[in-house]
Amino acid sequence: MIKKLDLQDYINSLESLFARSKNFILEGDINVHYKYIQKLQKYDYVSPPTIINLDEQLIKLKKQGVLSHKEIFEFVKIINYFKYLKSRKWSDLEEWFHKIEIPDEIENIIKKYDKKGNLTGIEELDNINQLISQNRSNIRQSLYKVVNYSKLSSYLVDRQIHLVNDEECVMLRGGFNRVLKGEIVGRSANGYFYVFPSEISRFKDRESELLSKKEEIEYQYAKEFSEIFTKWNKFLSFINKEFDKFDSYNARINLAKGKNLEFILPKKDKKIILKNFCHPALKNCKSIDLEYNKNILLITGVNAGGKTMLLKSILTSAFMAKYLLPMKAHPDSHIGHFKNIIAIIDDPQSVKNDISTFAGRIKEFAKLFNSKDALIGVDEIELGTDANEAASLFKVIIQELINQKIVITTHHKRLASLLANDERVELLAAIYDEEKQKPTYEFIQGTIGRSYAFETALKYGIPARIVNKAKKEYGDDLENLNLLIEKTAKLELELKLKNREIDEKLENIKKIEESLKYQKEEFNKNIEQEKLKLLKEYNEAIKVAKEAQKAKNEKEFHQKLNEANSKKSQIKIKKEDTHEKIEVGDNVKYFNSKGQVVSITGKNAIIDVDGKKITAPLNALKKYIKTKKLKKVSFNKPKPSKIDVKLDLHGMRYEEAMEKADKFINNALLAGLNEIVIYHGMGKGILAAGIKNLLKSHPLVKEFHPAPPNMGGYGATIVKL
Repeated sequence: MIKKLDLQDYINSLESLFARSKNFILEGDINVHYKYIQKLQKYDYVSPPTIINLDEQLIKLKKQGVLSHKEIFEFVKIINYFKYLKSRKWSDLEEWFHKIEIPDEIENIIKKYDKKGNLTGIEELDNINQLISQNRSNIRQSLYKVVNYSKLSSYLVDRQIHLVNDEECVMLRGGFNRVLKGEIVGRSANGYFYVFPSEISRFKDRESELLSKKEEIEYQYAKEFSEIFTKWNKFLSFINKEFDKFDSYNARINLAKGKNLEFILPKKDKKIILKNFCHPALKNCKSIDLEYNKNILLITGVNAGGKTMLLKSILTSAFMAKYLLPMKAHPDSHIGHFKNIIAIIDDPQSVKNDISTFAGRIKEFAKLFNSKDALIGVDEIELGTDANEAASLFKVIIQELINQKIVITTHHKRLASLLANDERVELLAAIYDEEKQKPTYEFIQGTIGRSYAFETALKYGIPARIVNKAKKEYGDDLENLNLLIEKTAKLELELKLKNREIDEKLENIKKIEESLKYQKEEFNKNIEQEKLKLLKEYNEAIKVAKEAQKAKNEKEFHQKLNEANSKKSQIKIKKEDTHEKIEVGDNVKYFNSKGQVVSITGKNAIIDVDGKKITAPLNALKKYIKTKKLKKVSFNKPKPSKIDVKLDLHGMRYEEAMEKADKFINNALLAGLNEIVIYHGMGKGILAAGIKNLLKSHPLVKEFHPAPPNMGGYGATIVKL
């Protein structure tokens, strides 16, 4: 399946991020895996170290076997990594890491190894290592004496110490045995002798004894540690599996961060709604937007127009969601869950098995009748046999398999026309650009596309006279039918574009209305609160004044009256600043003139009125929302106001940046803009994550995505309002 969907390079890149080789498929509840991946994505941590596969070692322990120190240290590295994870602060992952309790006996073994895997802190081993070190120092001193021996100087080729067959040697000319006793252990390319001096043999023998003793002690400790590991075999098996699980999460997260990919959790239905999806095998990808709700999706149209890649992309999206593989797609994409994903793509013809293309295809189709809960992709369904016969045959087969989810590509219009009236079938046509004479790699729903075989033949060098002759053989009626199909496709595309533009404009107006409604509600709320406050203060003053009337004497009367007067003077009526704050870029009205604020200096502003600059006092200006009348048929997008379409947040604090971004979005929409760019940089990702969360929840934001490389790449976000 990976090979059929062109995912081998992608899987290789994922597996290269594993700490050890393993199957990329996650076992267990996908919802639990998704929850942990989402949580881990929020943190920065050190990736796990490289570890060998320990399945054989675990089996060996079950059989009371003795592991080498190298094998034991692999377990030590895993345990030490989980100790590191347990030591970190995780606001929502403690339940996972803190449930891993390391036995005291295992802790004691861990302390016996240094970072390189050497045994440490064992006195008898430390003594032997010291003796070995001293013995090797004696060997070096002896060799130094040899190369500086005056009687040997005429035989010395050089004064270096050579290592041959793990023996320290000197390089000598012939006749050296007159002045030096030694063993020849090799010859150089020039015929010189590599000689091991006899006088250092005793040191070598001593080293062998020490190494033998060291191996004996190390084996005893390996045996002791293995016995403890056997006792805790279940714990080691558990932590080994937990390491693989964490490693699988970590590799996916690193791949997602490195390529700005998203995790899409498959839903429980069978819908596939792709937004800005790109197949990982495509370098210069034209993203796919597709809503596939029906049972059958039949893709027709121009040769090399992207039909096969669209089919592979649909199957790939389901495959990646099924195994929680990060993909390049908008997070709002909706991908259903399928137990089986089947791709009938390659030519099954085989000389060895004596099977034809068509026969091979039929064998693959025969298996589909036993498949359940499957997403099936069939490329060039009529491959290998007569198109008319195949159309009738496959129509019946597809109708029998209609309860499955099937994506089909075909060049032949008869099958498409036979299935077109079925409500469970969705038609999709690849679009061809007549003027540029090349496919657009775009698709239109609800119609049948032409194959443009004659145009393709001309483009790739078939002489025009031959193509014209073929057209004549093809027949005018069939050519006219193709032209009618093409015309219908164009009209439907134009209608779709017009409807989309009108919907965008209506959506913008709706957002403006909602914003104004919200502002009005807030204003009324503040007014009511102020009224209640004033009423309370007024009642308190009246109460004190009434108490003055009940005074027993003149002094008390004046005292109460003064108190009432004091309370009255404390009542401050909050005057609402009815004048709106004017900023550069605002659309304003100055008496009967309308323009846009270019600059503000003190209490005056310079406004652009139909290209003319005039100066006006700020308190004489009133904001107004610049609107445009909708045209019934229009391809022109609304021209943005002269307000800057870019916002640069570099160097700002988080809270300041969020406030600026929110204000910028509101002003941009009021100014009539439907697309803006926010530059936040990459850095540690804190500001980028904050902007992403703001845009997700902002009521005025329609959609957003990273900017192309020439506009800042992942350091900038394009926002549609």
